[in-house]
Amino acid sequence: MGQARADEYAEFAAARAGHLYRSACLLTAGDTHLAEDLVQETLGRIYVGWRRVARVGNPAGYAQTVLTRAFLAHHRRRSSTERVTATLPDVAAASGDATLRVTLLDALGRLPAKDRAVVVLRYWEDRSIQETADAMNTSSAAVRTRCVRALARLRDLLGEDVGEYARP
Repeated sequence: MGQARADEYAEFAAARAGHLYRSACLLTAGDTHLAEDLVQETLGRIYVGWRRVARVGNPAGYAQTVLTRAFLAHHRRRSSTERVTATLPDVAAASGDATLRVTLLDALGRLPAKDRAVVVLRYWEDRSIQETADAMNTSSAAVRTRCVRALARLRDLLGEDVGEYARP
């Protein structure tokens, strides 16, 4: 890769890494270590194909699609549910409402991986049904079905008055 292309990629990666990380955190239901791995894998795949990706009209959308597919592929692996922990780390409290954050991440974590991906793409990324279907390599009918199923499950987990979690 030439220096100009490498600089172009570095600029793209620096600009998109934070957004990709936030999306990955939602996809993984708060597993920050897995989210970091997914972002690194995504940026690595994009680096390898940067010449082709740079010509795409929307490299940011392409990166989000790669992230989503990397998440779904990871979740299909048998070893994806292994968690090795000897002790819990001391973590400073995050800014904002920690209870709300934990409640929402827990609810997202209880959704099947594909339903979680649909919720994140449709409502966090604000993608259309067709864009979500393309990112997940599925049909738009499957996306609509998963949206209905995932939102119903979230309502069951959070209660009918989801607005109570959004109050200041």
